[in-house]
This record gives sequence, C-alpha cells and structure tokens, in this order.
Amino acid sequence: MKENIAYCGLDCDKCDAYIATVKNDDSLREKTAKYWSKLNGVTILPEQINCEGCRRQGVKTVYCDSLCPIRRCATEKGVVTCGNCDKLGECQTVAIVVANNEEALNNLKRNK
Repeated sequence: MKENIAYCGLDCDKCDAYIATVKNDDSLREKTAKYWSKLNGVTILPEQINCEGCRRQGVKTVYCDSLCPIRRCATEKGVVTCGNCDKLGECQTVAIVVANNEEALNNLKRNK
C-alpha cells in the first residue's frame, strides 16, 4: 500500500498542505489558506497549513487532526484505510469524498 494514501483514499502527496509542509513553502501556504478559507467560508491562516499526512505521525491541519469524521471513524475502527472497512460500499461518511472522486475510491480498492 502506498504510505501516503489518506483514510478516505485521497493521495496526501498531491495535497497542497502536505506539499507546502515538506517543501517549507510559505507562498503555497498563503495561497492554500486563501483558497481553503474561501472554499469553506472560514478563516484559515497560512500558519495552519502544515500536514505530514493523515495516517502518519506528525503535524496535521486542524481539520485533518480533529475535525475529519472519516479519519475519526477509521482510527476508532482500527482500519488502515476505509478500503479495509467492510462497510465501504454503504458508508455515507466516506461517500463525501469517494462519490465525486474516482481516484480516491480506486486508491481504497487498490490499497486494501
């Protein structure tokens, strides 16, 4: 299994917060904070754009660390990703991501 596939199947290596963190790119942090603030209707500051991947030890964005219902459910169940959960096909929690993201769903199916 690719190590940096999130519980939901998204590829953390492609996430702007992850990229900004590993490259220590403050310009990308600013751009991402502005975009995510607009997208979510909340203020997100550039210093909050730090994440090393939701399944890895280390820093995470506030959302990924403590607000993401998918991450919370997967860690409570002790699954590597939602692809390892027998409820994947009927789960409304992970459907928030996989219903509109075929790559994420394929990652979950491929990385069991």
